[in-house]
Amino acid sequence: MSSKISFATFLIICPTCFFLGILFTNWSYDHHTLWNASPPSEAILRAIESHYSLLSSSPPIIVRVLHIIIAVGLLGFITKLYKPSESNMLFDGASLVMYMIGLIMYGTNVIRGLRVVESGEYGTEVSRVDTLRVMAASQVILALVLVGVLVLQSGQWYAERKESEEVKKMEAQEEAAKKAPGVTKNGKKKN
Repeated sequence: MSSKISFATFLIICPTCFFLGILFTNWSYDHHTLWNASPPSEAILRAIESHYSLLSSSPPIIVRVLHIIIAVGLLGFITKLYKPSESNMLFDGASLVMYMIGLIMYGTNVIRGLRVVESGEYGTEVSRVDTLRVMAASQVILALVLVGVLVLQSGQWYAERKESEEVKKMEAQEEAAKKAPGVTKNGKKKN
């Protein structure tokens, strides 16, 4: 076991941090719909809709780059889960589940919400403010899921590092026991 971070781990961590950065830029708009007790004013709603409309109508290259970055994260998981160890199965399996939950939320709630905001055709059952609140809540949940991916990846690194230290410690004790005359394997002196 190596305590160094593998390249595949970077393929997971970098896209995850990138998406957290994107979500962070949206929080200045989401704050007004999700965390304020008073209802947002018309000017604030127009600013939020303008922001999300701009995101929704961004050039195709931006969407393609975003999807490539998503694919890079998936490639990192596939690489780490190829011939997996027990650590990979636990930490990377759970991380992959969380990453997929994030992708599903992105595809269902965020993209659909961006399209609704861009078209301006809010439903009768879900109002304008409620649509923006659902998008804001989805992005907060998505951020928590992505933080969970980072926590699991750092937990895996920590567990592998501790295991590596314990293996080195046991190997050093065995070497010392072999070199010491009159000492058995369990460290007791021979009579």
